[in-house]
Amino acid sequence: MNTSLEYRLLNDYQHDFPLLTSPFAALAQELGVSESEVLQTLSRLQQQGMVSRVGAVFRPRSIGASTLAALAVPEEQLEEVAAMVSSYPEVNHNYQREHHYNLWFVVAAPDEVALQRVLKEIEERSSCRVLILPLVEDYHIDLGFDMTGNRRKSASFVAAHASSPCQPYSPTPDESRVIAAIQSGLPLVALPYAAVGESLGLAEPVVIGALQNLVLHGVIKRMGVVVRHHELGYRANAMVVWDIPDEEVSSLGHCLGKLEFVTLCYRRPRRLPAWRYNLFCMIHGHDRDEVLARVEEMRHGCGLQHVACEVLFSTRRFKQCGARYARVAA
Repeated sequence: MNTSLEYRLLNDYQHDFPLLTSPFAALAQELGVSESEVLQTLSRLQQQGMVSRVGAVFRPRSIGASTLAALAVPEEQLEEVAAMVSSYPEVNHNYQREHHYNLWFVVAAPDEVALQRVLKEIEERSSCRVLILPLVEDYHIDLGFDMTGNRRKSASFVAAHASSPCQPYSPTPDESRVIAAIQSGLPLVALPYAAVGESLGLAEPVVIGALQNLVLHGVIKRMGVVVRHHELGYRANAMVVWDIPDEEVSSLGHCLGKLEFVTLCYRRPRRLPAWRYNLFCMIHGHDRDEVLARVEEMRHGCGLQHVACEVLFSTRRFKQCGARYARVAA
């Protein structure tokens, strides 16, 4: 990291970004620097690819419709199919992983009809059967990256990052417009909420109030600096999938979700005979050996020594951006 300011912005402000008229000025005051320094540094980090955006991360299933999906693509067609999948604005993550199912992507859409349309088109255009694995229950979803190695998940932190809302939230018309305006990130200007409001014809207090309400209802998972893990040195990541007896998934999911190094833990459906696994975890590490060592910690920490699992390392990132749950007005 080039400067202590860069480090602080990347590490300390991934959560709880201020919903204030001048949020960057509030950060600057805490950091003992000028507002312009904060904005210039964040802009530079974004240009360098270390920051994806500054803004909201939405909780899956709280609004719109989304799913994890996978394709088993012949190796000689992988580049072409991956480019086609990434071309959809509804696709926000698209990775190659070490498995027969070698292309894994996330689709988010305003509703289930739009979601299924995209999945059907991808299946038809790729000539590969799409494995559709929607989230059933989440036990821990954070995706913040601790650069110190000292952060610990408190009981309150674990509770705050578990349990999706039972029912999807229905945003008001103004909230839907705000979601569409910020889903790619806040503008890096002194008065970002006023700028969003001006683009929508809404007063700044209406924009801030909408965001506060979306946080209150659990629609916005976190507000903050969204970093790119690979550029921060987390060069190995794996999706670890487990074949857990259905009656034990919830208890084991909560056990895994409490482990310091687990950033995501959730239940998804089996798709027999093609897919037997029902519990998914994400682990990020600085190298492959670190990730594999953590898989062993998971086994011993939660009594999974004799449970079937597979470790799907990511080998290429084709696309990574914020999910788009709302349609942007033309």
